[in-house]
Amino acid sequence: KRLGRHRWVVERTLAWMARFRRLVVRYERREDIHLAFVTLAAALVCLNQINRFCQALSGAAV
Repeated sequence: KRLGRHRWVVERTLAWMARFRRLVVRYERREDIHLAFVTLAAALVCLNQINRFCQALSGAAV
C-alpha cells in the first residue's frame, strides 16, 4: 500500500546522484573507477544533507 512513499525517496536520491554529470553518462570503462565516483557522489550527497540538518538545528535554536 505504501509503495509510493518509498519510491519517492529512491527517485529523490537518484535525482541527487544525477547532478554529477560524470555518473549520468558513464565515461569510465573500469568498474572500480566508476564505483569510486559513485561512492564519492554518495558521500557528497550525505555531507550536504548533514549540513542542511545542522543549519536547520542552529536556525531553530536561535
